[in-house]
Amino acid sequence: MKRRGTPEADLQRAVVVALRFALPKGAIVHHCANEVTEAGPRGARRQAILVGMGVHPGFADLIVLCDGRVLFLELKSLKGRLSPAQEAFRDAVLALGFGWALVRSLDDALGALADHGFTTRIVQVGTPEAPRDAGARHDGTALLARRATS
Repeated sequence: MKRRGTPEADLQRAVVVALRFALPKGAIVHHCANEVTEAGPRGARRQAILVGMGVHPGFADLIVLCDGRVLFLELKSLKGRLSPAQEAFRDAVLALGFGWALVRSLDDALGALADHGFTTRIVQVGTPEAPRDAGARHDGTALLARRATS
């Protein structure tokens, strides 16, 4: 039997590693397991228990906390679409004044940090610590890691 691909899970693992490297020490990158994958009545009961404990439908895949900033990241494959619950969560988060970003690649994740004003330990090659053009596409291949001194 052929193993089913897991593009979103693979992307999420790569993004978590990159964010932990890029963000200053002390930053928190967290994933909250928000769903039960078990089918049938047993899975439905477990999901109901989790909802009663505070699980929120459509909650983002990752939450980033750093220097008083909050950013929610929803990871999707190239063809993946937001569910209605994820759209409602996005709208609620944005209405509350927090950052939210749809991430389909590692470049999207790093770009979201810059777009939402997060301080990182990475700089673009040739333009040390130059601010990122908000309209430009983020190219993760042109980044160098700066050694953290803190």
